[in-house]
This record gives sequence, structure tokens and C-alpha cells, in this order.
Amino acid sequence: MLHAIIFLGAPGSGKGTTAEDMKAHSDYIHVSTGNMLREAMAEGHPYGLEAKEFITRGELVPDETVMKIVRERLDAGPSDARYLFDGFPRTEAQARLLDAFFEENNRGKVTHVFLLDVPQDILVDRIAGRRICKDCGAVYHVTNIRPKVEGICDKCGGELYQRPDDREETVLNRLDVYHKQTESLIGYYERKNVLCRIEAIDRNKTLQTILDTLEAG
Repeated sequence: MLHAIIFLGAPGSGKGTTAEDMKAHSDYIHVSTGNMLREAMAEGHPYGLEAKEFITRGELVPDETVMKIVRERLDAGPSDARYLFDGFPRTEAQARLLDAFFEENNRGKVTHVFLLDVPQDILVDRIAGRRICKDCGAVYHVTNIRPKVEGICDKCGGELYQRPDDREETVLNRLDVYHKQTESLIGYYERKNVLCRIEAIDRNKTLQTILDTLEAG
């Protein structure tokens, strides 16, 4: 039987970082729908081309299209795998599609949904202070992860820059969209008694809390 856990959280809450930490401390297989969409589009996969049509028009990729890509990924894996979803599902509709997939022939279930809870002022600081290397993509922060030389990447010497969607006014809008989009999703998982709220300020404590929760069942 398949088992899955889900990481929910606002932009900057540390979903991706925590997912990477989990890979090093567990046998959960990390599934990133963002990465899968990009790969499907780059490879000219039918579902990727379907998604690209919407993205090109500036529209959200339909829930059904996202689920097609997820379904294909899970169908190709072991029947007893344990998966970790990062940033998926994004809507209650996607959550229902995922549950419907697991309920087919009793193939699996979502056991835990971890909501990474971080105060908004910390989220804004994390994202707005982020700087990215133009050449290798390494990530820095103006106060937390400073390069040895201001504006220069330690790894490759590339120029560091702030992405347009990391600017403070854009971040605030992204957070507003997140709260509106996920409010019903959080309620959905609360009603199913699988939601676990975690204070995700400290990276090590966040990981340990998740591992302890999973071990306790």
C-alpha cells in the first residue's frame, strides 16, 4: 500500500528545505509537482504540453492536468512506496483528486499533512532578503546566508540578484493569494484528522518534530 505525507505552508515557510532534510533522514520519496511540470514541458510530454498552453496564457494549470502528471509518477513507482508531496495539493479540488486516486482499489492513503507555520514578518524577511546567483542558482540571504564578497557567489563567482517575485510588495501579494487559496484546503485536512500544525522557525526542530510525529504514528 502507498503512503503519503504532505507539506503545506506559505511561500518561505521552508517546505522545500524540509523536504530535502527528510530525504536525508527517511525513505520518503520527494515528489515536487513544480519540478515534474517543468520536466514534462521540457521533454514535450503530452501532459507537459497541455500545461504549457495554460502557462503561456498566464493561467493556472487545471487541477486535472496536475493530477494526470502526479498519477503517472505514482503509477510508475513501487506499490508500497512512501511519498512526500511538497506544495501539492494546492487546492481542495486537487486534494480530492489525490484521495480518489488512493481510494482506487484501496491502493494507499495520506497519513499526515504537516502545515509549516511561520509568522508573516519572518516569511517576508526570508523571501525579500533572498539573493540568487545568476550563473549557478546558489541561494543566499542578505543577513542569514551572506556571501564572502557582497553581491558575488562564493561557489562560482557569479553575480547575485533579487528575483522580481521576491520583492516585498510581490511577496505580500503572494502571501495573500496563498491564504485565500489554501484556507479551504487546510479545513479539508483538519476534518480528515490528518493535519499537524508545526512551528517552522527553526530548521532542525521542524525536522525533528516531523520525524517524531511519524514515528509515533
